[in-house]
Amino acid sequence: MCSRVTGQAIELLGSGGTRISVGRLFLAPSARATVPQISGSQAVDRRFRSTSSMSSYSELARERSKTVTSFYNQSAIDASAEKPSVRLTPGTMLYAGKSPDGQHVLSSARYLHKELPVRIAHRIKGFRSLPFIIGCNPTILQVHELYIRAYHMLSDFPSIQDQDTEARYSKLVKQLLDDHKDVVTMLAEGFRECRKHIVDETLVRNFLDKTLTSRLGIRMLATHHIALHEDNPDFVGIICRRLSPKKIIEKWVDFARRLCEHQYGNSPLVRINGHVAARFPFIPLPLDYILPELLKNAMRATMESHLESPYNVPDVVVTIANNDTDFVIRISDRGGGIPHSILDKVMDYHYSTAEQSTQDPRISNLFDNMTNSGPQSGPMHGAYAEYLGGSLSIQSMQGIGTDVYLRLRHIDGKGESFRV
Repeated sequence: MCSRVTGQAIELLGSGGTRISVGRLFLAPSARATVPQISGSQAVDRRFRSTSSMSSYSELARERSKTVTSFYNQSAIDASAEKPSVRLTPGTMLYAGKSPDGQHVLSSARYLHKELPVRIAHRIKGFRSLPFIIGCNPTILQVHELYIRAYHMLSDFPSIQDQDTEARYSKLVKQLLDDHKDVVTMLAEGFRECRKHIVDETLVRNFLDKTLTSRLGIRMLATHHIALHEDNPDFVGIICRRLSPKKIIEKWVDFARRLCEHQYGNSPLVRINGHVAARFPFIPLPLDYILPELLKNAMRATMESHLESPYNVPDVVVTIANNDTDFVIRISDRGGGIPHSILDKVMDYHYSTAEQSTQDPRISNLFDNMTNSGPQSGPMHGAYAEYLGGSLSIQSMQGIGTDVYLRLRHIDGKGESFRV
């Protein structure tokens, strides 16, 4: 794909009769606005001027060079990328509360107005650090352009002085959330297309870690602001005042069982025990990213290891443990366990191998994992847990089954909380 784009660029540079700007290959709509425009008779003259002469060819080459340069060298983005992001603790978000006059919504909007362009500029800088042959992949380039477009739309928005301006800003934030909903799938497709060109896997691994966890943080902040408009006494934005882990687990158990029954004709029963009555302030959104994938993994492993008796399979057991500092959700299956030789690699979502395990479906490659079916893309559940100040670990007994431990910090516990 990259070679075809490069070939088109070379063909266009050498074309004498057809004038098509290289900017069409590289430039987002917002970035095109930065290109110097030629008007009046100059434009007409330039359009029909012969490119056969060396001077005309040089002029066109310089114009195209400016077009590409304007895409990669935008001083506003560079300046924003040098600023540190200001991450909030969920406790700060929770105890800001709600004010009758709506000042809490204005304060949130003003924070986002300053913060979102900085975080997006950091991600644009990440795209520009990719090897050129990967960065010019059309699908990855499309995501890059989405971020550039979002940066300009957000940074060009006027300062928020009143409720009317805030309402327009919230509408813009909702639009951008929708525009970026397929980013993970697009990145997976782009990296799959140029997989053979990836020489330094560490570079790609770091890029994906930062891009996808940063995306989670941005979406949490944006969704929190939008949710502040809702009149829900149990929530402050996206923070539930009295979250029940048991209820969230039950919701995703129903979802995972339906998928499993569709695939295998049956599904394991799920038993929930431990501190089932626990309730505490927390953000449901990251659990909605992580739990469905862990439950699907446990159910698939169970069914795959009992294909000869699909209607007589062992239960999956979910245990909740709550304390003053954090809470732990353990998911135990009897799906045959994970081979010792690859156990250390299972929690690395970048792990890929030509040898697909027939014993445990957790073993898959990065790009298939990134587009795993479900309400959210789930290969990042380990990185998400770390981003939230927690951890995800595995204890496996090969030939028996696997225990997965999801540990997350309380937002108002004794220990230091994570920051969004």
